[in-house]
Amino acid sequence: MATVSLRLGDLVWGKLGRYPPWPGKIVNPPKDLKKPRGKKCFFVKFFGTEDHAWIKVEQLKPYHAHKEEMIKINKGKRFQQAVDAVEEFLRRAKGKDQDLTIPESSTVKGMMAGPMAAFKWQPTVSEPVKDADPHFHHFLLSQTEKPAVCYQAITKKLKICEEETGSTSIQAADSTAVNGSITPTDKKIGFLGLGLMGSGIVSNLLKMGHTVTVWNRTAEKCDLFIQEGARLGRTPAEVVSTCDITFACVSDPKAAKDLVLGPSGVLQGIRPGKCYVDMSTVDADTVTELAQVIVSRGGRFLEAPVSGNQQLSNDGMLVILAAGDRGLYEDCSSCFQAMGKTSFFLGEVGNAAKMMLIVNMVQGSFMATIAEGLTLAQVTGQSQQTLLDILNQGQLASIFLDQKCQNILQGNFKPDFYLKYIQKDLRLAIALGDAVNHPTPMAAAANEVYKRAKALDQSDNDMSAVYRAYIH
Repeated sequence: MATVSLRLGDLVWGKLGRYPPWPGKIVNPPKDLKKPRGKKCFFVKFFGTEDHAWIKVEQLKPYHAHKEEMIKINKGKRFQQAVDAVEEFLRRAKGKDQDLTIPESSTVKGMMAGPMAAFKWQPTVSEPVKDADPHFHHFLLSQTEKPAVCYQAITKKLKICEEETGSTSIQAADSTAVNGSITPTDKKIGFLGLGLMGSGIVSNLLKMGHTVTVWNRTAEKCDLFIQEGARLGRTPAEVVSTCDITFACVSDPKAAKDLVLGPSGVLQGIRPGKCYVDMSTVDADTVTELAQVIVSRGGRFLEAPVSGNQQLSNDGMLVILAAGDRGLYEDCSSCFQAMGKTSFFLGEVGNAAKMMLIVNMVQGSFMATIAEGLTLAQVTGQSQQTLLDILNQGQLASIFLDQKCQNILQGNFKPDFYLKYIQKDLRLAIALGDAVNHPTPMAAAANEVYKRAKALDQSDNDMSAVYRAYIH
């Protein structure tokens, strides 16, 4: 984007990293949110998501002059909702001298069906996100509903909620609502593994001001993040040795072990005080072994697998399940806020791995049942679309159900969660049941369907491609 003359209060199109240009408004940042060093930039509050970010001036365009251009190149539903929000704001601004009480429109209700549904953006009294136009601030507040969980925005500290189970939940704010206000840790962060999940996580860490060094087995995947301000690590060992806390997110137990124990691996960079956080979904035995070798070198260890998919990773809306070093868990608070909406501390190492496998077992089995239902509807002469409409009006209604059914109806199996990985998780969950002599017949049946889908070359498609196991 070309450099333009802009000022406080302007409506703009802002482009952040690999995300498409998005409508927003230039506002004053909170006093404690430091301006990045280097090129000139403005603090932008975005419409639709209510995200905040520093955007370089060359990545900004005036809203009105480029509106038609942007609408032509972006047809997404969320994008259109954001544009509708801008137009609604402009209409309200024209009538600001008449009535500042803005009723919730159908457009806004549609926006609230997304990640913002449970949260209300609400600056603290002491550190508000300042805006020269109070009508804009009033408009943004009018777009939100009552919060389902408690949090303090802007300079908040995480709210720790002790549950009856003894686990601890960090009720972090919705990342699309207030993560722009996170005060990043001053610790140096490393990240190993830039797959579907890791890429979104790293992007959000950088976006929220963390200092991040990245490494990936395929080095080309690092290029985009280097452009966004990350540093490049040549080996896992180098990343660990130069960073205070290193996160890793890889595909399976073998990859997790190789990353730590292999040549130039994590273990070679561990020395007293170094911290390692494994976010991979693996079995409890694997994560326990990794914890032991890390701690034996004087390092600190935390397992923190994540529940979600590529879109939730990109949106900073993952659910993080952590276990191990409680102090390290707390040291990771700003990182967890950047990448997720909620974090649970589950006690000793191995507990998070077990819980994650159980969660994915339920998800994978449900996906197989959805596919089975859609194919049964088809072969009995029933409309698959009508089945989806009925399900969406009932107790099973969810974003997951709707998205996966839409994938099937449209024949679009672009991976949001690889089929091969959900099958891996089902296999590990079944083994977890076997280890304690607990039957898992539903998971076992679903696992066989996924194995058939893999045999039909669906491994690298989305998990919803399990549907194809029923039609071949």
